[in-house]
Amino acid sequence: MDEQASQRAKLTSKIHDEYDQLRTVPDALIKQQKQALAKQKTTLEEAHPDEDTEMTPVQQMIDTLPQKLDPDQGIVALRSQQKETIADIFGDGLGGGSGSLVRRARAKTIRPTWHAPWKLMRVISGHLGWVRAVAVEPGNKWFATGAGDRTIKIWDMASGTLKLSLTGHISTVRGLAVSPRHPYLFSCGEDKMVKCWDLEQNKVIRHYHGHLSGVYSLSLHPTLDVLVTSGRDAAARVWDMRTKQCVHVLTGHTSTVSTVQCQEADPQVITGSMDSTIRLWDLAAGKTMGVLTHHKKSVRALALHPTEFGFVSGSADRVKGWKCPEGTFIQNYDRPPAIINTMAVNADGVVFSGGDDGSLGFNDWRSGYNFQSMGTTVQPGSLSAEAGVFCSTFDQTGLRLITGEADKTIKIYKEDDSAVKDEDFYQ
Repeated sequence: MDEQASQRAKLTSKIHDEYDQLRTVPDALIKQQKQALAKQKTTLEEAHPDEDTEMTPVQQMIDTLPQKLDPDQGIVALRSQQKETIADIFGDGLGGGSGSLVRRARAKTIRPTWHAPWKLMRVISGHLGWVRAVAVEPGNKWFATGAGDRTIKIWDMASGTLKLSLTGHISTVRGLAVSPRHPYLFSCGEDKMVKCWDLEQNKVIRHYHGHLSGVYSLSLHPTLDVLVTSGRDAAARVWDMRTKQCVHVLTGHTSTVSTVQCQEADPQVITGSMDSTIRLWDLAAGKTMGVLTHHKKSVRALALHPTEFGFVSGSADRVKGWKCPEGTFIQNYDRPPAIINTMAVNADGVVFSGGDDGSLGFNDWRSGYNFQSMGTTVQPGSLSAEAGVFCSTFDQTGLRLITGEADKTIKIYKEDDSAVKDEDFYQ
């Protein structure tokens, strides 16, 4: 009995101290709630005519507590009645019910889609410096890599053998892109150069002059004959592919623009910068459509979803998912903390992120679930400190992941065919 008395005293004190300002409901709201309650009770009686809801001991105790307020002052928010249901007491989330304490709607959790774990399939050696850029050609027959040894190498996709080496840059090659509509390969580097290579003659046919410092990233527009490059001069430049003219200089970032992506629909250009912001650009006007300031650290990596209208961004603080065109924040993607250098997304909804510490993170696009995390395998003879992933891309099928790393190797990963789905966890 003493325990019950102490509980009553504790509950009374808590209600009067913490909920005193919320105990009465305004008259206008009382009228509205009574109408909603009458309608709700009618619905409940029709659905469950014989149901008699029992109250919990705490609800019964609340019902017997002494009132400090006059009955004319309004309905007591915490008071319950013998025949009321839980929905009546707490409200239905739409303003109905007899109380002003409305239970918040529970967020719906998305169950993750099952993806097979990824495993290392092949290690390719050949570069003499950090591998900083990778691009797959549209036919999926070969891929190109650029590195700190100032060369661009073209590799056979099926066998991993070297087909060709292109020399011309005088500093680290930082960005590569293969045109889906022309026999062209575009490259950029820390030597301020942006080059267009004719793959039929294997030589440079155009230079794009204008950047004031190293060029860190480039992206081709999927339908227009324009090329967008960005770099350490805090600007992104839009080039006419044929005439070599600089169509726009996209200014607004206050630090190195480390990554750029192009897509067909607005925003057609998205940039990530060391000033911790992401900018969405109107390509026609050459102006900023929006600035995303959610990240707290440098944004080094962006990746577009190949089929959905959205993208992911990677920073040392978080990996985040966004929806276009407004750049609406969707969710954070869990992974071990690291400086994210590169990201890639395939059509199956696998989000890959590569860290400066050699960590590899694999997430589900829709739910954000981190279904696999592992570290890269350092090439024998390399220092353990040379574990770092600088660039990555999925091939055209999405079944192979190609990464360029600090141990001067290119690694190819594939899904584990022998993996079995956990039916209890996944939908």
